[in-house]
Amino acid sequence: MNRSPWTQARRAARMNPSIIREILKVTEKPGVLSMAGGLPSADTFPVEAIKAACDRVLTHNAREALQYAASEGFAPLREWVAAKVEGLGMRVSPDQVLITSGSQQGLDLVGKLLCDAGAPVAVETPTYLGALQAFTPYEPIFASLASDDEGPLPSAIEALPHDAPGTRFAYLLPNYQNPTGRVMSAQRREAVVAAARKAGVPVVEDNPYGDLWFDQAPPAALSSLWPEGSIYLGSFSKVLTPGFRLGYIVAPSEVYPKLLQAKQAADLHTPGFNQRVVHEVIKGGFLDEHVPKIRARYKANRDAMAKALAQSLPPGCEWQSPEGGMFFWIRLPEGLDAMTLLPRAVDAGIAYVPGAAFYAHQPDPRTLRLSFVTLTPELIAEGVDKLGRMLHEALALTTAETTP
Repeated sequence: MNRSPWTQARRAARMNPSIIREILKVTEKPGVLSMAGGLPSADTFPVEAIKAACDRVLTHNAREALQYAASEGFAPLREWVAAKVEGLGMRVSPDQVLITSGSQQGLDLVGKLLCDAGAPVAVETPTYLGALQAFTPYEPIFASLASDDEGPLPSAIEALPHDAPGTRFAYLLPNYQNPTGRVMSAQRREAVVAAARKAGVPVVEDNPYGDLWFDQAPPAALSSLWPEGSIYLGSFSKVLTPGFRLGYIVAPSEVYPKLLQAKQAADLHTPGFNQRVVHEVIKGGFLDEHVPKIRARYKANRDAMAKALAQSLPPGCEWQSPEGGMFFWIRLPEGLDAMTLLPRAVDAGIAYVPGAAFYAHQPDPRTLRLSFVTLTPELIAEGVDKLGRMLHEALALTTAETTP
């Protein structure tokens, strides 16, 4: 028996596959309607605008676009981001903007900079699975914040550990959170930031869904309430296209240089061609016309799913209709386990994401996430009907098994 020459780092054991990516493989079965992936609708991608922008960039700036570029990002795009976040109540300089290869890279850079083995990192209950994946290899101890329908409770933030090594940051998603779809009110935002200031815990604010509101825009960013104590993450994936892998970090001057160094070590810079094409598309106000079309489409899908859930799901299921974003969060009746039921759901022709993966601690096995943006209203109704039939059958079996 040959001994392997490879000795992996301790952090490698903490790297785990994304359950969502694994589920997406299953949903490739013919006939399965997938409400699992958090994918924007490909029908919203502005193909013609991107095609024209590519042509202009290659016609006028090909040499620069195809060359190595600055690690900070394309200067005009950084200026655009700085102006964009002003609308969220933030006053920042372009020098505080770092363009990343998707906001997922931003999470990894934050983890690399701020996480230490054994140091607490606070997360919502539940929270974004991708953030748990990004932070976990750096060996933090996750502190799960007690949360309600508006997000984390301020009292839970105040109670975070102060003693060394201290809680490094609180990772928060105030707008149409993944996975629950919940949004923080203005009052909750003020209370959360006040609690974080009191506890001396910086805030990492992730906002990929903030532009996807249906009836009214969300309140001002958490980062606007504590600029020196907040890192803000944004993305072009949900409002333009995820294929360019383009996101950004807005960071205080105290931590920006080290984030930049982490970025340089990771990939030198985000692809310059992608940045120039995206800037070419958006610089004239394109998103002001484009994003409302996405909102209208997603709102119609949200309404279709809300109606279908009310008609098809068995009594005892719990959910709230989201005010924006891409997801419904469902809690099943007592006795049902969403992970255990997933193979039966796929056999019935419908796929979802079991909610347990979104918890840092003590997962709720009765929860699941449904995306409403990639299917048509007609297919949403069909898929939810299949889900409802499967759940009715599962409940009947559970009742039969527990009846004396």
